[in-house]
Amino acid sequence: MKIGVAGGGAFGTALGVALALDHNDIHLWARNPDAVATMHTDRTNAKLPGVVLPERMTFSSDLNSLFDFDVILLAIPAQTLRDFLTANAKHLAGKYLVACCKGIDLSRMTGPASTIRALVPDAVAAMLTGPSFAADIARGLPAALTLACTDDAHCAILQTALSTTSMRLYRTTDTVGAELGGALKNVMAIASGVTIGAGLGESARAALITRGFPEMQRLATELGAQSDTLSGLSGFGDLVLTCTSDQSRNYRYGLALGKAEAFDAATTVEGAATAHAVRQLAQDLGIDMPICTVVADLTEGKTDVTTALNALLSRPLKEE
Repeated sequence: MKIGVAGGGAFGTALGVALALDHNDIHLWARNPDAVATMHTDRTNAKLPGVVLPERMTFSSDLNSLFDFDVILLAIPAQTLRDFLTANAKHLAGKYLVACCKGIDLSRMTGPASTIRALVPDAVAAMLTGPSFAADIARGLPAALTLACTDDAHCAILQTALSTTSMRLYRTTDTVGAELGGALKNVMAIASGVTIGAGLGESARAALITRGFPEMQRLATELGAQSDTLSGLSGFGDLVLTCTSDQSRNYRYGLALGKAEAFDAATTVEGAATAHAVRQLAQDLGIDMPICTVVADLTEGKTDVTTALNALLSRPLKEE
C-alpha cells in the first residue's frame, strides 16, 4: 500500500522515517515550502535534530501530491484536523485515514477518529496512538503503539502496512478508548509538570499519576470506552511516559506553569485545549474530574499554582 504523511512536524516526520527505513517509499506533505526544500536537499528536519531523512522519503508542499496515496497518516494538530478534513473531504474519500494526533475537537467534543468518520464517511477512519516520542521512533528505538479502527478487518490491513521492525502495533476496535486515553493523558502530563515545577517532589507526582488514571477512566467509560483499553498502551502506557519525561511538550508546559516561567507560544500543547473540553464534558455529565478542572483553570489564568494545589489537597478524605 502507498503511504503518505500529512504534516512535517516531529511526529509525522518520525513516522515517515521509521516506515521508509523498514520497507516503504514514503511521501510527506508539509505546508512550509522552505522546510520542504531543506528536507529534500539536506535530508534534515530542524524538529528532529540529528536524524538523517532516508532517500526513500519524498517531500512536497503541494497538497495535491498527497491524494494519490492509499493510506494517509494525519500528523497534524487535533485542533486543525476538522478544517483540514472539511477542506479536502472529496479528495480523501475512499482512503485509509489514520489520525496521529491526540486531543478533543473543542467545537464538537469528539476525538480524531470520530471526527474523520463524521466528515469523510467514505474513508476508513483509524487512530495511531500510545507511548512514543518522535525522537525515539525516528532513531529506530523499540516502541509499541495502539492502532484503533472500528472495523477489525481494515485494522488488520493497516496493522500489517504500518508495523515495522522497531514499531510494533497492537490493534483494537475501541476507537473511543484510544482517542480518550491519548487525549486525557496530556492533561495529566501538564499536571505532573506543574507538580515537579512547583517543587512538590517525585512522591507527589506518583500520587497525581495514580489518582489521575481513575479520573481518565471515569470519563472514558462514561463515553463508551472499554476499561481494558485505558489500562493498555493508549491509556496507562502513554500516561506513564508523558508524565515522567521532559521530551513531552505537555509535561514541559506544566513545568513552566509550576515555576511561573514563560513557555514558547509556538509549541503545540494539546493538553491545554483538551483540559478545557474535558472540564465542559465533566460538567455536562456530572463527573468528578478535579485534576482536569484545575489544569483547565491554570491554563486560562483563572487560578494560580498555590491555590490550585491547595484545592486538590483539601478534598475530602475517602477510601481508595
